[in-house]
Amino acid sequence: MPFDRYRVQSGGLVDDELARIRQQLAAEYDLQEVSYRFAESDFSFLSVLDSYALLDRISPEEFVKDEQMPYWAEIWPAAVTLSRQIMETGELAGKSVIELGAGVGIASIAAARSGARVLTTDYSTEALKFVAYNALRNRVDLDTCRLDWRLVKGDEKFDSIIAADVLYERVNLLPIVTAIDALLAEGGSAWIADPRRRLADQFLELVQENGFRISEKRMYDVEGDQTVAVTIYKLERVKA
Repeated sequence: MPFDRYRVQSGGLVDDELARIRQQLAAEYDLQEVSYRFAESDFSFLSVLDSYALLDRISPEEFVKDEQMPYWAEIWPAAVTLSRQIMETGELAGKSVIELGAGVGIASIAAARSGARVLTTDYSTEALKFVAYNALRNRVDLDTCRLDWRLVKGDEKFDSIIAADVLYERVNLLPIVTAIDALLAEGGSAWIADPRRRLADQFLELVQENGFRISEKRMYDVEGDQTVAVTIYKLERVKA
């Protein structure tokens, strides 16, 4: 069964659509816009000014059901580092790419700008509104889809999978590995950017147990007045 996609196209009356979406978002959130430069290419991204303010929107009943926190609302350093790597290497150009846990979509948008065919996914439908805005703002085309990585169904495969800072809870580790195994095409690779969390070691053990080999690249990015260390793990299936 194919993914239920929503197509974001940057052609046509983009400015009018941007103004409409931004007005809707501004009615719901306090917003901030930040700019980045990756590989001589300029980007601008809209996100939530204070993600902690969104905690008040989560009822106890909703939290007990899913334990979902509004992590999607922030731009995390690992996503910035992954986006920079995507643009600098150009390795995703011409490939089909799916992002897991995309948040406001900056790595997906970098991949689309680099020439990939991108499906951007997140569990939060709120996040996907920001993805749509940011894709239009940066003049890229991509598809979006709500996806629970615990319940990946269908047989569609992708040349590459990308994800940034998704290894934050132990309960997510095996579902992420299972999702990668289900979604990755033969000969494909997954890029997982992580700010060197302790859980990453457990994730890598699961990855190896499920028949993947791992290579890694350690990188550093400046976030305000701090230097943030991020490791990008590249996962590829071990050939039989």
